[in-house]
Amino acid sequence: MKKILLGVFVLSVICLIPGSLFARSGDKVTAYYFHTTFRCPSCHKIEQYTEEAIKKYFAKEIETGDLEHRIINIEEKGNEHFVQDYKLYTKSVVLSLIQDGKEARFKNLEQVWQLLRNKDKFYQYIKNETQAFLDSLREDDRS
Repeated sequence: MKKILLGVFVLSVICLIPGSLFARSGDKVTAYYFHTTFRCPSCHKIEQYTEEAIKKYFAKEIETGDLEHRIINIEEKGNEHFVQDYKLYTKSVVLSLIQDGKEARFKNLEQVWQLLRNKDKFYQYIKNETQAFLDSLREDDRS
């Protein structure tokens, strides 16, 4: 009887643990902002809006490790490879889906430049694209 009760207790505790704790090691979405040493006011605004949108809509995912936000100067030593990896030609926001420790896919959010003058639309764009990447991460966790 004690073993059955212990088993029921352990099972109930496991059911209460968030699913993200069972995600495969290394699975996450990374939201990058890539810039150079010289940055204009628009470049700074893209960085600011991206960071604000991610913090506003995805605080839980950042806390659980499902999402990380990184700001990278591609001119700093060791970061040059990002230009080739993501075919960068200007300051960019890139989402990267990492599965089993490897990049499964990425997307350069090129519309950030067109949406820069409309903060609400910029936020929605970042939110929708990031959510789509997180959804695909969660879909893979279920399979």
